Amino acid sequence: MFNTSVGILRFTGNLEGISYLVLLLIAMPLKYFGDFPSAVSLTGAMHGFLFVAYVIMVAFVLFRKRYSFLWAIWAVFLAFIPFGTFYLDKQLKTKR
Repeated sequence: MFNTSVGILRFTGNLEGISYLVLLLIAMPLKYFGDFPSAVSLTGAMHGFLFVAYVIMVAFVLFRKRYSFLWAIWAVFLAFIPFGTFYLDKQLKTKR
C-alpha cells in the first residue's frame, strides 16, 4: 500500500476519515453532553493536521498520475462528508 502515491493517499484518506468520525461521533458529544471541551481541541488539532496531509497527497497524486482537476476537487469535497474518504478509497482501489 505504501509503494505508490495512490497507496499513500488511500492510507492518509483513511486516517483522515477516521479522525473526522472520531471528532463528530465522540469528541463533539463529549464536549456538549459531557462538559469535556478539551476532547474537541485535541481531536480537532489531529484532524486538522490529517486533513492538510490529505489535501497535500491529493495534489501530489493529481500531478503524479495526471488525474483531472475535477477529480482533485471531488477528492477534497469527499473529505467534508462523513465516510466520504472511504468512498474515495473504494474508487481508487478499483481505478488501478
